Amino acid sequence: MRCGKHRAAVLFLIFFAIVASIRSSENQLLVYKKKYIMGTVFEIAAYDQTSEHASVVLENAFQEIVRVDNLLSNYKSDSALSHLNSSAHFHAEKVPSDLYRVVEESVRFSRLSGGKFDISVAPLVDLWKAAIAGEGAPALAKQQAARACVGYEKIELTPPDQITFHSSCMRLDLGAIGKGYAVDRAAEVLRSSGIRNALINAGGSTILAMGSPPDQSAWLVHLRDPSHQVDPHVMLKDESVSTSEQTAPSLLGDTAGHIIDPDTGTPLRTEFAVSVIAQTGTLSDALSTTSLLLGPAKGKGLVQHMPDVSAIWISRDAKMETVTGGPQILFGRKF
Repeated sequence: MRCGKHRAAVLFLIFFAIVASIRSSENQLLVYKKKYIMGTVFEIAAYDQTSEHASVVLENAFQEIVRVDNLLSNYKSDSALSHLNSSAHFHAEKVPSDLYRVVEESVRFSRLSGGKFDISVAPLVDLWKAAIAGEGAPALAKQQAARACVGYEKIELTPPDQITFHSSCMRLDLGAIGKGYAVDRAAEVLRSSGIRNALINAGGSTILAMGSPPDQSAWLVHLRDPSHQVDPHVMLKDESVSTSEQTAPSLLGDTAGHIIDPDTGTPLRTEFAVSVIAQTGTLSDALSTTSLLLGPAKGKGLVQHMPDVSAIWISRDAKMETVTGGPQILFGRKF
């Protein structure tokens, strides 16, 4: 699964050539800000009555993303997740409510996907990350040892805030769901401060739309199209879209990539990019990774049983599969 914080930005977003605050026909100002957080660039464009109020609220939203990163990061040694990874082996560890909520949701997706979505793949992710960095393909013995550490069934959740690892070497990586959760939290800050129309972009991998621009029915978001032939896009209103795609082959030829398949313990091999539209960033983020790992055939079966969710798989040669239980996926070109 996708773990780590450097998933490729695979959505295309146009913020209407924003260079400054722009006054709309409804006497609202469009304010745009961006910050580098969680290993990527977060962007927020929001409409409000005054630029001063919007600027303060956007800064508060960014601070909320920083707070979430300080909890969920496995790169920061003092994060709540890092503390959990070092102390929860055969011991119930009390965790902050946000971390508990994200792990609980992740385990739910593990069950729904038959284990394809598994946040406990961190040992395998680290092993293959070193391989991608140039250390060479890991020895079979190392792969087997890392795989023995993996398994969402070894995560015990004790409400309301305790987590236990039933493994001596288990570690979690929330890269496949963390940005989506951060986007949701940022959106809540905007809503609680009176902003109703905004677009939040987490490095292209997850985009959440609140309301719509003035005089528009929704926000237009173009989706990832590896074929460059069909131009899929959606009109988002109070919805989120996330995209997952395996990174390109590296020094190891076609054996490496950042998304690890828990079943094989090796980087996922797939020709598709997948975008999923859902009601929240957490849901679209987790579902996009899950759908990529499952592939179109099994992924469609999962998405079809989830209300208000749409998905599209596209390959470089324009092979395509779609599910439209939620927003309609539109196409800019004939195919």
